[in-house]
Amino acid sequence: MTMLLDNPAAVRRVAMDLLARREHGRVELTRKLRQRGATDELIDAALDRLAEQGLLSEARYLHSFVASRARGGHGPLRIREELAQRGLPRDAIEQALNEAEIDWNEQLRAVWQRKFGQLPVDARERAQQGRFLAYRGYPLDLIGRLLRGLDD
Repeated sequence: MTMLLDNPAAVRRVAMDLLARREHGRVELTRKLRQRGATDELIDAALDRLAEQGLLSEARYLHSFVASRARGGHGPLRIREELAQRGLPRDAIEQALNEAEIDWNEQLRAVWQRKFGQLPVDARERAQQGRFLAYRGYPLDLIGRLLRGLDD
């Protein structure tokens, strides 16, 4: 059953339903409401009001996203890129990553320990571990230190 989003109350109700499930950024929420048939005017008005009331917060969304991805074993490079793809400003992303107070080196070590647990014995294994950790979004300098055993 599709709901017609042709009035402010309907747009607000759907936006509130989405926010009740998890935090959303303004760009993401706008896209979802637009997909459901709401006009840009109704969306902007509803989201402005939700932001004024503190129900829609980019800072809260960023904090939640960074914490969630970090718990999932992702590094700062991947998190930064995912947030940029969601249309968030770079300075807000950097601020959220800095405020998260995550020890990325310790995070990297934990991800590596869970996946591999021992230092590579040859170049092929080293490359495999390095690719995995780089894909997860960790800086190459940290990966190199870890795989050389200098990360103590």
